[in-house]
Amino acid sequence: MWYANHLVVYAKGQLLDLGCGNVPFFGMYQTYIVDNTCVDWGGSLHGSTYLDIAHDLTKTLPFPDEKFDTILLSDVLEHIPEPLKLFHEMSRVLSKGGRIILNVPFFYCLHESPHDYYRYTEFALRRFAEQANLNIIQLDRSGGSIDVLVDITSKHLQFIPFGGVFFATLFQKIAIGFGRTKWGQKIRNITAKNFPLGYFMVLEK
Repeated sequence: MWYANHLVVYAKGQLLDLGCGNVPFFGMYQTYIVDNTCVDWGGSLHGSTYLDIAHDLTKTLPFPDEKFDTILLSDVLEHIPEPLKLFHEMSRVLSKGGRIILNVPFFYCLHESPHDYYRYTEFALRRFAEQANLNIIQLDRSGGSIDVLVDITSKHLQFIPFGGVFFATLFQKIAIGFGRTKWGQKIRNITAKNFPLGYFMVLEK
């Protein structure tokens, strides 16, 4: 829900969805934009059903300067071996006053190996923004120690031969319920500084 709320606020005009996968956020932003362009690697694990352009995101983006008003980069930056290059490219194709909406994991398991290169702190994200001449509109930590422990524990429980998935699901439901309580929210807020599950960022050109 938090991502949906931010897309409502920031998505506009021509939107570029980089590393689009199965476009999980399309339903959230479609009524707030003029058009969207979906780009991902050819042969991605997510398939190519929604692709407009198959392109290696480590290379120069195949678009003219200042073409897009919004760029969405969700759980992609950790798969880019030269992240600053992509920041410069996003800045180049972003219109004046346009926004980049991105999120990255921090305490999270390896995924899409061997193309999983980095985990970023908020300080690294701030540095990328500065080097690409982008202004930070918002930079939030997502989750805290509760969310990290739930994620790690449930991923391990599912490997129990009999009933693993059941116990993983049950543990998630109990932990999520606790996370919604006053104490759960307090623990999350206190621990998010040092144990974030990830980060959410909005940049403006």
